[in-house]
Amino acid sequence: MDEEYPIQSIGYDVKVIHHLIQREMIKSAVEMGVDRVTVMHGWIIGYLARNRERDVYQRDIEAKFGISRSTVTNILQCMEKNGYIKRESVPSDARLKKLTLTEKGEATDVILQKAIAQNEERFNSLLSEDERDEFLKLTHKLRAGLEMISKGECND
Repeated sequence: MDEEYPIQSIGYDVKVIHHLIQREMIKSAVEMGVDRVTVMHGWIIGYLARNRERDVYQRDIEAKFGISRSTVTNILQCMEKNGYIKRESVPSDARLKKLTLTEKGEATDVILQKAIAQNEERFNSLLSEDERDEFLKLTHKLRAGLEMISKGECND
């Protein structure tokens, strides 16, 4: 067993890497002048920016990021309070609220995309091209398998 990394577990390593990446992303965003944004807020802002041409609803955010309805509700309330998004009623269904970016959200997206690109460049520099390709292949395989298990589609 490796003395430096005593726990040999995919879940443990993914969790540690996740926290390290989040810390770097938040640090970069703060250095670029973004205030009060979490990594998840950043991903949602990016998703809304990339899907401007269509209506996006809370259920889309739930599905895209694999998070519960109550968690998404809390995140969106916080983002609305901080001025990143607005929820607009849809004439065809009063229960639905379309999510759109505010001007602040749009400006934040520009900064966050720059921070993401810089961080991705740094992360990629830690691996060779073959290592990166293999890492992404394995993480995509793991994700797809876990998604099947969570949907009850895996019968092993």
